[in-house]
Amino acid sequence: MHEQSLIKDLVGKIRLLAGRERGRLVAARLRLGALAHISADHLREHFERETAGTPLEGLRLYIDELSDIHHSEAQQIVLDSLEFEGTDAE
Repeated sequence: MHEQSLIKDLVGKIRLLAGRERGRLVAARLRLGALAHISADHLREHFERETAGTPLEGLRLYIDELSDIHHSEAQQIVLDSLEFEGTDAE
């Protein structure tokens, strides 16, 4: 299934980036293109299934949906940012 592969890649990228930071990862913000062929709800379902039983389980997932089909990211799922607690910046 194509969605499952996309979500596995996304989760892998989040794990890699989180491993480079101090503090506990608490949230991720995504941008979902208008032509990404997956709805925000479906993406969230796949994400929750993929992270169940892992350190990422329960991660708050914010999804900003782009509506412009001509946007340069219209076909993309973009990891926009990660939010951590307990970092030196706090």
